[in-house]
Amino acid sequence: MDSVERASAPSLHHNEAPDSRRLDTATATFRMLSDPTRLHILWLLAQEPSDVTSLVERTGASRTSVSQHLAKLRFSGLVTTQRESRRVVYSIAGGHLTRLVMEGLNHADHKVTGEPAHD
Repeated sequence: MDSVERASAPSLHHNEAPDSRRLDTATATFRMLSDPTRLHILWLLAQEPSDVTSLVERTGASRTSVSQHLAKLRFSGLVTTQRESRRVVYSIAGGHLTRLVMEGLNHADHKVTGEPAHD
């Protein structure tokens, strides 16, 4: 990889100490993840983009509840939308968020099953 490619490649490591803006942004993200229905929706969207009807069926939550959670997730920038004819299809917003959701649920799996923690 040459220096131009390296400069434009996304970094997975940010070694600087977080400032208050970054801490506030991360806290807002964790706050959005703190609701079980929203976390379930994000986990589902990490598997594949979906519309409201599919998310209602797969979460077991009411249409109103799913719509309200999606509005909050969209407002906070954690999901994106794409219109396909009359349907609105929701997607999780990026790989960092996908990994965060998956790691959170992997951590929960270890806690629930008693499997030892690992690096």
